[in-house]
Amino acid sequence: MFWYILKLLVLLPLIGLMIWGTLKLAKKMQGQFGAPAAGTKAVRIVETTMLSPTLRLAVIEFHGREILVSTSKGGLTRLAEAPARPAENPDETPTSQEIVQ
Repeated sequence: MFWYILKLLVLLPLIGLMIWGTLKLAKKMQGQFGAPAAGTKAVRIVETTMLSPTLRLAVIEFHGREILVSTSKGGLTRLAEAPARPAENPDETPTSQEIVQ
């Protein structure tokens, strides 16, 4: 009985550390497979909005175009397309008058 408890006290934390390490490694490696060699990505997700638990809107930038798509369990549907906007400065927040106009 003593050996069983000793093995349990040693192996249980070891298994927990292995699971934690695997999750950290997966998070670190996420998105690194299949990336272009030059280091610049051709596709960039600009913004996403959840409409319901199964439906989401996403704006995707691809080759100088912004594409609005809806994602659901059934797949992707392209809704609209427009020229890409220039990159905005995240430090600047719009004032209430800018929002109204």
